[in-house]
Amino acid sequence: MEKNGYFSDIHHKKPKGRPMSGATARANSRRSKIRAFIKHVFAQQKARMGLFVRTVGIARARTRIGMVNLTYNLTRFVWHEGRSAHKRQPAR
Repeated sequence: MEKNGYFSDIHHKKPKGRPMSGATARANSRRSKIRAFIKHVFAQQKARMGLFVRTVGIARARTRIGMVNLTYNLTRFVWHEGRSAHKRQPAR
């Protein structure tokens, strides 16, 4: 992995019978922040969009997951557009 520019983001376990070191705790905390962002996306896709892939063939599964991803991205886009401040047009 390191040769290709990747690094592991697997949490480290606490040593048995000893407290976890501060560096390991901070590293796990950093990893948890990243993981939480990703898990929220999957949770929303499963709960609100009913994502449950049970198909015959990888092509249908990829299509179904792709459609759910597209729907999620469009939903997020609409939400972000609704939050943006609109510029007022000057009165003529």
